[in-house]
Amino acid sequence: MKFTTPLLLSGAILTLGLGGAAIAQPAPAAMQEAGPHHQRGDRPHRDPAEMAALRAQHLRAALQLTANQEPALNAFVQSMAPPADWRDKMREHRAERATLTTPQRLDRMKARMADRQVQFTRRADATMQFYAQLSPSQKKAFDALRPMGGRGKGGGHRGGGHG
Repeated sequence: MKFTTPLLLSGAILTLGLGGAAIAQPAPAAMQEAGPHHQRGDRPHRDPAEMAALRAQHLRAALQLTANQEPALNAFVQSMAPPADWRDKMREHRAERATLTTPQRLDRMKARMADRQVQFTRRADATMQFYAQLSPSQKKAFDALRPMGGRGKGGGHRGGGHG
């Protein structure tokens, strides 16, 4: 028991010392070249229509979709698109946040969570409808896909519920 406090204290000092050294290290060159968006952990926003086209092309190639499956693909990709005004809403939320009291912020958070639940349900239903249109081999390929923009291995997407 007598060794516990000095040992813990030594461990804490060592951890703080190493943590300070890590903080003092310069940012990797790739991060410095990437610009301020990457330094904050954000990525520049892409056009939602461009992202939908990329997603559709990716699925067409990966699943080897037939012409008969094209309407199902289009409905699926369209259902994944964010609301047209999502960027405006995000700006409004950021600007409004500074003026709200804690209970008001919590109420807004609850409302956004409920909205995200509705969006998730809509997207899950669309995914299941698209999946039902696939052949067994396409289903297997779809199951193996890493979601574009998702938080799978190596993913880093953070967005407004669109992905």
